[in-house]
Amino acid sequence: MAQLAILEYPDPRLRTKAQPVTVFDAALKQQVADMFETMYAAPGIGLAATQVNWHHRLLVIDVSEDKNQPLVLINPEILEREGEATGEEGCLSVPGIYDDVPRAARVRVRARDVDGGTVEHDLTGMLAVCVQHEMDHLDGKLFVDYLSELKRQRIRKKLDKERRERGSARAGSGQQKRQ
Repeated sequence: MAQLAILEYPDPRLRTKAQPVTVFDAALKQQVADMFETMYAAPGIGLAATQVNWHHRLLVIDVSEDKNQPLVLINPEILEREGEATGEEGCLSVPGIYDDVPRAARVRVRARDVDGGTVEHDLTGMLAVCVQHEMDHLDGKLFVDYLSELKRQRIRKKLDKERRERGSARAGSGQQKRQ
């Protein structure tokens, strides 16, 4: 298994619409394993393939406290939506940023599993929200798209500043090591 690099907002690759998975083989199972390893290490509760620059309709989720309830959804589609739930969301591709996003309170999802079999799930609570969030990624949409343009500009500036500071800190530590 390998940890994969997670793309960060505003990387344009996060806007790529994912293509359906058509081959269910050992390489797909390895991709799923690598995505779980990446998600758990981040740490996160969901990860879409788009976030690791693999533009296929695949997402992994585990909202359990013990990280022992992994869920894989390949080529997911929402069949039904009910109710409304607004809660604070965050995203591994938008680190350190949290805001309220309106979602359906309950969803019925049909997808394929890693072997290509069809599965259906009725989901509520955090799991329903997480599936909707990750499915947005597969369509090139991020949770910040639900926010105002002013908030998105502030988030971009904050993340750019943090990246510059991380880059300066790394460059500084590299110079110290060479001396």
